[in-house]
Amino acid sequence: MERDNTWKTYSQDELMAVEQINNSYKTCLDEGKTERECVKVTVRMLEERGYKSLGSMIEEGAALKAGDKVYAVCMGKSVVAFHIGSRPLEHGMNILGAHIDSPRIDVKQNPLYENEELSYLDTHYYGGIKKYQWVTLPLALHGVVAKKDGSLVEIHIGDKEEDPVFAVTDLLVHLASKQMEKKANAVIEGEKLDLLFASRPVKNDDSLDKEEKEAVKANVLHILEASYGISEEDFVSAELEIVPAGNARDCGIDRSMIMAYGQDDRVCAFTSLFALLDVEKVEKTACCILVDKEEIGSVGATGMHSRFFENVLAELVALAGDASDLRIRRALQNSKMLSSDVSAAFDPMFAETFEKRSSAFFGKGLVFNKFTGSRGKSGSNDANAEYLAQIRRAMDTKNVAYQFAELGKVDAGGGGTIAYIMANYGMEVIDSGVAVLCMHAPWEITSKADVYEAYKGYKAFIEEM
Repeated sequence: MERDNTWKTYSQDELMAVEQINNSYKTCLDEGKTERECVKVTVRMLEERGYKSLGSMIEEGAALKAGDKVYAVCMGKSVVAFHIGSRPLEHGMNILGAHIDSPRIDVKQNPLYENEELSYLDTHYYGGIKKYQWVTLPLALHGVVAKKDGSLVEIHIGDKEEDPVFAVTDLLVHLASKQMEKKANAVIEGEKLDLLFASRPVKNDDSLDKEEKEAVKANVLHILEASYGISEEDFVSAELEIVPAGNARDCGIDRSMIMAYGQDDRVCAFTSLFALLDVEKVEKTACCILVDKEEIGSVGATGMHSRFFENVLAELVALAGDASDLRIRRALQNSKMLSSDVSAAFDPMFAETFEKRSSAFFGKGLVFNKFTGSRGKSGSNDANAEYLAQIRRAMDTKNVAYQFAELGKVDAGGGGTIAYIMANYGMEVIDSGVAVLCMHAPWEITSKADVYEAYKGYKAFIEEM
């Protein structure tokens, strides 16, 4: 089925709305380059719109009622927010779920070393990346260092104009004849993704042993102590992430696209958040959950496999006056969800990898994937036909541009989302999101029109389902 390019349909007012949403989105991308930063941005926006923390409501002994706005945070890396509806929680919720972790390079726990008067940070990449894409780029260092005294030092180096940047080096082409013969997954090995950190040795330092051979590393430690109050031992309790340096930018001579790091899946996360913030009265409780660890299987306490969401819901049910397990189970089973994750945009440069009739295209709106997985739909949720019909009706009612797609040709590869995890509760779930070019690359590209239609679509889901 052919879909119109939405750029052809917009009025002048709609074009202004497209820019407004995308400007807000770019700001969120710039402020949220890690999952911790995304949570901080989210909480700030929630509180500005009148949301209260679950912890404060429990302390106050508040009774949950229609119209209340509540949020909870898990370990600073996942967040869930609820706009309580007029119908009881056990009637179910309309849930928007996305993830806020993105492929990157992490710093190891014993990372700082010197090799031939160059200082490096030892690393371990996170999520599915093409390792060769991460070399010779300006890189930034974001994260936290937790000290034994309980204080937390925030690190943000590389994104301000006056900041230094970092790099992973590559072999010069003049000497790369053997390297160029390797398969793509071996051109750059994981252990060669170490971050070039410094090259200047400490000078005339009486505290340095005359036999000391790591003068560059010593200088780094002096800088870290002077600038951040941290020692080498503090790396053990640090979470430092290496991400591309630089802000989200308009892409294309027509400024119709956005190029930025981390759009998988923050393009769905922030548009879902915008939608939740902009709805007014709701009958069914509206929920937005933004989680960590999706890129490595949704594991751990901050991933979707944890009981965090279920535990928060139990607290809400208790605040509503009936802490029964049955009410919690009914609330989950009667819910409907959009598992909001990005989809692969058709790329004419690699057309042989796509099946064109079942591909997502730039400018044609929010993408729905009935199933994801790989090979014979392995690991897929595979949404019900009846639920798809309800989705279509909601989108058409609100004049949302949307398309249905699959992730490339059958047997070409595959991917997964958090959909199957939430479906375990018996709720209706379907994958939906924004089409992305260069997915999982350091810099990904989206269409501004699709970002806008995603926001409209998520808002329509909350209001119409």
